Amino acid sequence: MTTPATIAGKVFLIFYGLFGCAGTILFFNLFLERIISLLAFVMKACHERQLRRNGLLPPTVRRGSSVSEVDSLVGWKPSVYHVMLILGIFAITLSCCASAMYTPVEGWNYIDSLYYCFVTFSTIGFGDLVSSQNAVYKYQGLYRFGNFMFMLLGVCCIYSLFNVISIVIKQVLNWILKKLRCRCCNKCHKSNPRLGRRNAITPGSRFRRNKLSMETDGNYDSDTEGRRLSGEMISMRDLTASNKVSLAILQKQLSETANGYPRTVCINTRQNGFSGGVGALAIMNNRLAETSDSR
Repeated sequence: MTTPATIAGKVFLIFYGLFGCAGTILFFNLFLERIISLLAFVMKACHERQLRRNGLLPPTVRRGSSVSEVDSLVGWKPSVYHVMLILGIFAITLSCCASAMYTPVEGWNYIDSLYYCFVTFSTIGFGDLVSSQNAVYKYQGLYRFGNFMFMLLGVCCIYSLFNVISIVIKQVLNWILKKLRCRCCNKCHKSNPRLGRRNAITPGSRFRRNKLSMETDGNYDSDTEGRRLSGEMISMRDLTASNKVSLAILQKQLSETANGYPRTVCINTRQNGFSGGVGALAIMNNRLAETSDSR
């Protein structure tokens, strides 16, 4: 195994590793961006073809036209589970092909070759199995080139797969936290009967808090206190005051709805599982948004 032996070689390795590892991470992120763009384009084309077969799109509409975007393809993104399945199949196929090369050349059994592929492609690198360590190989140049290509593609594929799996893990954790939060809220509401009707609107509550007197049409008894009668009207001022809704937010939402903005990318993002994040997660989400908008 090739390792630095002198002090100068070790110092050079430290400084070279700073730029080399940073450049490698950048290369993996760029590969992830391209592979997600390719998968999104292919899966979007298949989705559009399926819509035409089901009669949801006119058969004369060309791909990428404005009519097809107006229909159900605006902001469409592939499901995170479909992307994970495709990357998983590709990683397994690549590992099987690489193991078929390592088994006869290195003299390992097939299970050890698969184990070596996962340890190497995931950059764990235990070092118990190392390739290209024999002195003489048959077709040594071709074998080393194949070894390099398998490692390069395998690491890129496993890196992309790990990022997609991290999104699924994030979804599971959010689902568990949501369930726990809902149970906690239900217990709190049961323990406090005054919180049974959280959305119940109390007329003139804002003025009562400010100690201002108001004339009402009728009196409330103990059963209907804090609750509006079925035939009673409510003003917009009471509605916004009781629900703590800002008129500026309402105006912004109405303006966005009238103008068609923001697009439904965020909604579809939550539906298919891709969400905003940092690093590779942000790259995947932004690239999927650009792909769905431009094509």
